[in-house]
Amino acid sequence: MPLFSIITVCYNAAGTIERTIVSVDEQTFGDYEHFIVDGKSSDSTLSIIKSHPDSRRNWVSERDGGIYDAMNKGMSKTSGDYLIFLNAGDKFHSADTLAVIAKAIEEHSRPGIVYGQTDIVDNEGRYLRPRHLSAPEKLTLRSFADGMLVCHQSFVALRRIASPYNLKYRFSADYDWCIGCLQHSRHNVGLIDTVFTDYLDEGATTRNRRASLIERFRIMCFYYGTLPTVLRHFGFAFRALARHLTDRKK
Repeated sequence: MPLFSIITVCYNAAGTIERTIVSVDEQTFGDYEHFIVDGKSSDSTLSIIKSHPDSRRNWVSERDGGIYDAMNKGMSKTSGDYLIFLNAGDKFHSADTLAVIAKAIEEHSRPGIVYGQTDIVDNEGRYLRPRHLSAPEKLTLRSFADGMLVCHQSFVALRRIASPYNLKYRFSADYDWCIGCLQHSRHNVGLIDTVFTDYLDEGATTRNRRASLIERFRIMCFYYGTLPTVLRHFGFAFRALARHLTDRKK
C-alpha cells in the first residue's frame, strides 16, 4: 500500500489547526506521515500542535518565505509515495478518505494523479456549499486550461512527478504545480466521485483574489498560449456572470 505524506502549512492558526490535525488522526488508513510547517506563529498554534503527539507527526516552526516556500520545505522533509497538502482549517471529509484514495491507487497500478471533489466550509468547519468548479470525470493536461478544476487539497500527486513550487508566483503557484504534475503523469485515475476534502473558504488565494487571477492568467498564457487564453476568458466572464445571477435569485 502507498505511504502518504500529508503536509500542513500554517501561521497563527490557533482557531483552525486542531480541526485539521484531528481529521488526520481520525483516518482509518494509517500508512501516512503528517508534517506541519509552521511559520513561527506568535499565538498558541504551536501549543495546540504539541498537544496532539503522534509518532507519524513531525513539525517545524521557523520563518519562511511564504506559503509555497513552506510547502517546498514540507516536501523536502517528507518521503511518502504520494503528496497531499492539507493546510490549517482544511480537513479530510471523512474518516475513510485516505482508505478510499489508497484503494484507488492500488486498483490502478500506482497512477500519477488521484483526485476528487471538494466542499467549502467556514471558519468553524461548517458546510457552506460544494466548490463552484466541479472536478471533471477525466482529467488531462488540457483540463486546466479552463481553470483550477480540481482543488489543490483534493489533488493527490505521486511524489516522483512533482517539482518544487515556483516561488515567483505568490498566490497561484499551486495552479502551476498541478499543471506540472499533469505534464509528467503517464496515467491518472479517473474521477473518484466523492468529496476528498473540506476546504476553508477564506484561504490566501481568496483573500488576494485579484492578484491570484492575474498570476493565473500568466500561467495559462505560458502553458496554453496567449490568444486562446484571452478568448477563453470571455467564456469565464459569462460563467461568472451566470453564477452571480443564479446566486441573486436564491
